[in-house]
Amino acid sequence: MTTVFNANKPIAIGSDHAGFYYKEAAIKWLTENGFTIKDFGTKDTSSVDYPDFAHPVAASVEAQETAFGILFCGSANGVAITANKHQQVRAGLCWDNDVAKLVRMHNDANIICIPARFVAVSLAVEMIQNFMQTAFEAGRHTNRVNKIACS
Repeated sequence: MTTVFNANKPIAIGSDHAGFYYKEAAIKWLTENGFTIKDFGTKDTSSVDYPDFAHPVAASVEAQETAFGILFCGSANGVAITANKHQQVRAGLCWDNDVAKLVRMHNDANIICIPARFVAVSLAVEMIQNFMQTAFEAGRHTNRVNKIACS
């Protein structure tokens, strides 16, 4: 599979307890397709606090240690809010393939956030694939994206 992200860098992934099985399914699919993963947890379905996993994923993307990030939680709102506290992160909440493409095309998102309680695992994997294969359109969107960071 081709990707618009740097294929030489690992992909950062993390979840809370609600997204654990989705994270594991995504890791399986990604590794079967030749990608290297940096798994920031969680390691099981025990109740945890989503910022403990979203911050390390976002920090690795922000530091350019990983190509991009994938985050799961029940609604994906918590991980998206947390990840977007990092100045160089643009985390997009995605619930269908069109949104997964648009957050890349128009917002140059570098983390995809998926609501495990509201989408099927198969759709989550499709969204990740679409996210990975969609390029930022630039053009009129560049100025807008450049206005996002607070610093």
